[in-house]
Amino acid sequence: MIIKKRLIFAVVLFAISFANAQTENNYISKGKFGKGIFNFVGKDSTWSIKMAARMQMLSTFNFENENGLRNMSSSALLRRSRLKFDGFAYTPKLKYKLELGLSNNDLSGGDITSKNANRLILDAVVMWNFAGNFELWYGQTKLPGNIERVISSGNLQLVDRSRLNKEFTIDREFGLQLRHHFNLTKTFVVREKLAISQGEARNITVANKGGHQYTGRLELLPLGLFESKGDYSGGDLKREKSPKLMLSAGYSYIEDAVRKRGNQGDYFIDLDEDGKWLSTGAIATDVKTTFIDAMYKYNGFSFMGEYAKRTANDETNVRVGDGLNLSAGYLFKSNWEIAGRFTNVSLDGVAKVEERNEYTIGISRYVVGHKLKIQADASYIDIIGKTNTAGVRFQVDIHL
Repeated sequence: MIIKKRLIFAVVLFAISFANAQTENNYISKGKFGKGIFNFVGKDSTWSIKMAARMQMLSTFNFENENGLRNMSSSALLRRSRLKFDGFAYTPKLKYKLELGLSNNDLSGGDITSKNANRLILDAVVMWNFAGNFELWYGQTKLPGNIERVISSGNLQLVDRSRLNKEFTIDREFGLQLRHHFNLTKTFVVREKLAISQGEARNITVANKGGHQYTGRLELLPLGLFESKGDYSGGDLKREKSPKLMLSAGYSYIEDAVRKRGNQGDYFIDLDEDGKWLSTGAIATDVKTTFIDAMYKYNGFSFMGEYAKRTANDETNVRVGDGLNLSAGYLFKSNWEIAGRFTNVSLDGVAKVEERNEYTIGISRYVVGHKLKIQADASYIDIIGKTNTAGVRFQVDIHL
């Protein structure tokens, strides 16, 4: 905890000192609220840096009715607290991104695979536009998986992501990504994304027990680009003047996976205190995940659909199954939005058998778009054969 506090203090002190030291020597881009705490470009235009911060404060209330007994629980927490740095180095064709997660939720999950350290770093990646429309990414960042996961947690339409994302996401990893886009017609855009990564999630420091992860994603935009990258943002905050549509599909293959949800979840093969893998009788297995999703926006109306399916050669320890997630919303001219979501997740492997339906309705007030907003939603969770639950969430989101 002392190390964590010192690190946070050092980052903040660096930012303040850097801003004071550079004001006289560099040009300052004075942006509006939500555009970053500071934004500098070197006089010789060989570098730039922008720093931004954001927070999400969340309160939840859950209700259960089991055997005639009504139980209620509540919580209040700092859901996310993050610092983000990005810019370019030497040339605008070489960009970088560094994002730190400072809340307990962001830092949790450390174990012997990360040397029992807090998982402070979310993203640390460089992106090189080496030729035409080609970009090569190297470092730790989000894999090109399901659309809901790739959308930033600060740009969500509802308070948080769905159960489908929790079960099937492939999240972040260290590795290489190759990205490319081209036009089939004047408006029809195609984007391709390929990745080779470590295969066991972010901030891993021990050698892989299993093999690597191979991911691909294809995105089709037949009606042209969304305004302000709206295909990677919840709700139609830009009120698209003409219909916009993205259809996409992705596939992830992990050779000899050793975690229950592919590259996520608990390990089913253990390590000793020195970080060496133990022989426990469990066998690593190949895991495949397929994603199909869509995004549509027009004049304040938005729709997002996702389907995910996970399979494994050996289902003994892996959570296999599929899920469907459908959400839609309408943004009024007053910047109030109403939205609804239906999620079905069905797990049918040896490791877990469960089917659940979740129904969510939410309301949002966008004060400054996604940069300053207030959100609330209510959910009913129907788990087949188990106690049903209902919950209410309230969240304030602010980005500097």
